[in-house]
Amino acid sequence: MTETSGQRRPAGLATVAQLRGFDAIIDTRSPAEFALDHIPGAINCPALDDAQRAEIGTLYKQVSPFVAKRRGAALVALNIGRHLLDSFQDKGPQWRPLIYCWRGGRRSGAFVTVLRQIGWDAHQLEGGYKNYRRDVLTQLSELPARFDFHVLSGPTGSAKSRVLERLTAHGEQVLDLEALAAHKGSVLGNQPGQPQPPQKMFESHLLERLKTFDPARPVFAEAESRRIGRISLPDSLIDRLRTSPCIRIDAPAAARTEFLLGDYTYLTQDADNLIECLQRLTELRGRATIDSWSAMARDGQWRQLVASLLELHYDPLYRRSQQHNFARHPDAPTICAERLDAAGIDALAARIAACADQGSRNGASPPTAQMR
Repeated sequence: MTETSGQRRPAGLATVAQLRGFDAIIDTRSPAEFALDHIPGAINCPALDDAQRAEIGTLYKQVSPFVAKRRGAALVALNIGRHLLDSFQDKGPQWRPLIYCWRGGRRSGAFVTVLRQIGWDAHQLEGGYKNYRRDVLTQLSELPARFDFHVLSGPTGSAKSRVLERLTAHGEQVLDLEALAAHKGSVLGNQPGQPQPPQKMFESHLLERLKTFDPARPVFAEAESRRIGRISLPDSLIDRLRTSPCIRIDAPAAARTEFLLGDYTYLTQDADNLIECLQRLTELRGRATIDSWSAMARDGQWRQLVASLLELHYDPLYRRSQQHNFARHPDAPTICAERLDAAGIDALAARIAACADQGSRNGASPPTAQMR
């Protein structure tokens, strides 16, 4: 028996709170289950692959539980042997893995039994992935309230995501939600060759990111809607961001247009796909406007198209959403930027960090800052 948090726990059983105390985390669920979500850093060593899992499920329902268990035990034994030969032959006697399956049952239990018989200090995650998932949701409902967020706002093309990257490079704490969601947060936000993660996996990685932050230091984030592409943000995080102090970026339309032409280069390489995306705005902007934008795309008039999208769609949308959704946006300090090239963005990030630091020291929003 081992002692954990004042309670006696069977040897070989670990809690979610002990995840980081192991040399490896092994997910024994099927590859399809693993692809939907898994503990960050885990490796997939399936006790049953996708086809085998479906086969055992069919046997259980259509033949009998006994036949299913007999067949399943044989397949699990074969798979454990294969993993021992393929993945664990280089592990020494001090290796200490944590094993989990869906709910801490037979699949992970079989692994732990074999590995402990070999001599490794293998542990089974109590309650399995199901318990881990419950813990993720609990922590996501609580953690955001602990942090001092500073929310970057500004119309589309203000280089907010690039500013967050530079703030990270300067050593600031940054929550880049669009990077975690693999989406730029608009109707044109899909990124080529980079599909969005499943919702549950996004939440796992979001929690991991939040757990790295020091509550005594500010955390910078971008003003976001409740959804980034098909990813939904937790209510607790949205509520916290929308009541946090804002810092507004103000850049002229010409500078924003030039920035977007560089940042969305891939859209200009596939006019048909861009036109298809623009069709989704028909109900909002009208057929005549969409036809005009589509013609610009077909003719390669990219600068005119971007300028028109900003004027007729993105800027009005921004004005409505920020004033309505972010309580402290109207009184936010404004940092003006004439340039949004690499040097301009780096200088902008430095001014934003200084602005947030001044606000924290004063306990109030600092005055408007001008940057040329």
